[in-house]
This record gives sequence, structure tokens and C-alpha cells, in this order.
Amino acid sequence: MSSHREAPEIALDPVADSTDVYAFVSPDKPDTITLIANYIPLEGPAAGPNFYEFGNSVFYQIHIDNDGDGYPNISYQFHFENEVTNPNTFLYNTGPITSLTSANWNRRQTYTVVKKQWSKDEGVTLGRDLSCPPCNIGPRSTPNYAALASAAIHHLPSGETVFAGQRREGFFVDLGSIFDLGDLRPFQNLHLISTAAASGVDTTKAVNVHTIALQIPKATLARHGEVPTNVMDAHATIGVWTTASRRQAVIRAGREQGQFNWQVGPWAQVSRLGNPLINEVLIPMGKKDAWNTLQPDHDSQFADYYRHPELAKLLPVLYPNVFPLLAAYSAARADLEAILLTGLPSGVVPNFQNYTGSKKMDMLRLNLAVPPTTSNPNALGVIGGDLAGFPN
Repeated sequence: MSSHREAPEIALDPVADSTDVYAFVSPDKPDTITLIANYIPLEGPAAGPNFYEFGNSVFYQIHIDNDGDGYPNISYQFHFENEVTNPNTFLYNTGPITSLTSANWNRRQTYTVVKKQWSKDEGVTLGRDLSCPPCNIGPRSTPNYAALASAAIHHLPSGETVFAGQRREGFFVDLGSIFDLGDLRPFQNLHLISTAAASGVDTTKAVNVHTIALQIPKATLARHGEVPTNVMDAHATIGVWTTASRRQAVIRAGREQGQFNWQVGPWAQVSRLGNPLINEVLIPMGKKDAWNTLQPDHDSQFADYYRHPELAKLLPVLYPNVFPLLAAYSAARADLEAILLTGLPSGVVPNFQNYTGSKKMDMLRLNLAVPPTTSNPNALGVIGGDLAGFPN
């Protein structure tokens, strides 16, 4: 799910800005889970000569909580490195890139992936020097980009499959209108300004992101390694979120005035994303940067913003003839609090739950026992009767 440029500080640091998180039972391999974390919002395709890439000074992680305490039990950690093969040219490539080892590709990016099990406080390196594909530059430079992207899918000895590289943005959002005071195109003719009604515009269809994707055996992520088969099993649901961190700089004054010693400090989290649009449209401006630095177990302090979303109060004012009176939005939104902070307990939706307990935590929740919808998925997800859709 999506959140682009959601806080003042992270908007200045796009390579560390998480834009999307997805978690679902893999339709092609139902005994696995697919996790996707996207970074670097709104990449223009024509971004030469220095095309987009992951930050080699950023620590990227995808976290899984399988016991409902808001702390990760398993984290997949990624570090990226760059190699320039010809420092005497300004070009990203000096000819067609036809393979991941092409001599024409001048600036390559590789990465290391580590699986951290927090109960043992140990990390195991699953892959090293794994290749990212080049960016999709154009028909002369990347004449068969699909083949390059496929070659960058790595099957790890531990059972996971991983990919890291540029992809087209897949989240539909009408950025141009929605942040123009909530200008909803289908209702424009009823707005305070007089413009013709129109369908929503997919603003992100022509931009890219950088994707980290994992396909992981269910048993690897399930609590105690036991894959649930009963949707109502209290241990069937996992929580997923992604973070990015940067090294803190420690500055110490020298003996003489004006002298300073710089030292590299510990990693500090600068970006976080679980559920869609939370920091973007629910958390107020004065708390957005702080929200990005916290673990989900601290989220109870923000619960009132889920119960009383600001946008719900604005819509009846902006569209008095479309949405109900403002009084209808004064009640606390227990539904949003449940969907986004605790998961849905049993009894709310027939034959479904993704409840992780009463502790309020912003995580993308996935019930491992719900089979994937392989045909005719409903865009409304659980609300539309598709139990494999959002918020599952």
C-alpha cells in the first residue's frame, strides 16, 4: 500500500522514502508469501545520465511480527553497493546492455540480503553480490529489458526468491487532484469551483519506484514454523512493515576552537510504512517525522487520529451536497481503528479474522491460512467478499 512524500524530513531524502508495502499469499506458489517494499517515490523514467538507484548508505529492512507484540520476529535486511567500471565517461552505459555482466554497463548495483531472527539476535547472510538490473533506459540501451529483469531474480539456497530493482509504480492515486483540497474529480461539478466532472487520473502510471521483492515459504514466517490451515487460528496472522535507516553522525568538539571530530554512530530509523496512507493523511504535520522513527508498538499514542480522521471532517464541508452532514462524522471510527491498528476479530466478517490482539500497532496484516484469489479478485477486498484482498 502507498504513501509518497509523506513527511517533511523524508521528502528531502527520497532514496530512504518507503512508498509501498504489499503482503499476500503468492497466487503462483500458495505455499509461499510474497512481500514487496518500494522506495524512491515518483521516479521519472527519463532520468539520465545518473539514473535512479537504491541508496548505498541506507539500511533497508522488511519486518515480520508473528506473535502480535509490535516487534519484529524476523527481518530481511538489505545493503547495496555500487561499482563504476569506467570512471572516464559520463555515461551510465556506453552501448547496449544485453546481460547483467555486459561490459557496456558502466554503473552497476549489487546487494547483500541478511535474514535476522531477533529471538536469537543473529543474522544469516542469504545472498551476497546479488545483481540489480539496470534501469529501463530505452530501446537502444536496454533492447530486451524483460530478459535483464528476469535475470535479476535470484533463487537463494535458503528457499527464498529475491529481486531488487526498478519497477513501474503499481499504486493508483490521483495525486494531482486529491491534494488540491480534496478535489475529487467525479464530484467536481458540485465543488466550490465550477469544473466538469471527470474520472480519476492515474497520476503514477508513468513513473517508477525501486522495488525489493521476496517470495518466502510460509513455514519460514509462521509462528514456531507451523503453517496454519484454519483461518480462525489465533496464530494465523502476521504483521508486516518496512523501514529505512541511516547512520547517525556523532560530532565531538576538538581542543582548539573550530575543530570537530566526526564519528559514525548507530543506525537511526528515518522511514516506516505499514498500512497505506497513514502518515500521509492521518498523522498531523507536527508528528509525521516522529512517526517515521518509531516501531509499531508505540502507535497507541496516535490512535485518536485513526478514530477521528481529519479528512472525514473536511469532505462534508468541501462537498455539502454529496457527503452527509458534518455531525455524521463526529462519532469515533472504531472500524478504522480495528482495520488498521488491531486487525479484525472473529465475528465481524464471516469466516475471517486477521486480529493480532488489543495492542494498537500499524502493520499490514496477513492471515496465512486464507488462500489466494486466482481469478476475478474484487477491488474492494474483504468489503467486497474477497477475503484475500485488503485489509488482509
